[in-house]
Amino acid sequence: MSNSSFAQQLRWVAILCVALGAIELINFLTGRSLSGFGLIPREPSSLYGVITAPFLHSSVQHFMCNIVPLAVLTTLLLQYGQKRYVLVTAGVIAGSGLLVWLFARPAIHIGASGVIFGYVSFLIVAGLRQQQIKHLLISIFVLFSYGGLLWGVLPTAAGVSFEYHLFGAIVGAALGMKPVR
Repeated sequence: MSNSSFAQQLRWVAILCVALGAIELINFLTGRSLSGFGLIPREPSSLYGVITAPFLHSSVQHFMCNIVPLAVLTTLLLQYGQKRYVLVTAGVIAGSGLLVWLFARPAIHIGASGVIFGYVSFLIVAGLRQQQIKHLLISIFVLFSYGGLLWGVLPTAAGVSFEYHLFGAIVGAALGMKPVR
């Protein structure tokens, strides 16, 4: 599966975007009722939010701000192979979610930005550690195109889960330190 063609990778990205779009549409049409499935730190009954929170958004604008970088970064991460993509995605979702649950401010935390920050830091770190020019070029592209996002790990905007950004970036960087096989 790691040797999937670029066309297959783009199909995977399209399926991901359509699925997230469908969730956003349902959430929009139900008055954001799905947002209640977000992650509430240190609330045992909210632990499911570790898995559900990245798929939910607070508004159409929030969704639109996340879907484009998520699609681009997913495409770039798939260049490491589908197996690595699944492992990094699962690691970033679980790791950042658990850290948010343990340490974040009391609020409902939702959105794919923690995953985006995880992908950015993984792609930068893993690409710089690689012996392959393709991965190094991806790393440089991500650094220049999305590196400015990393300021989002600071608590600069009210209502924004900088904690998801911070913990996503930390987990992604840690996963990027592991050798890619």
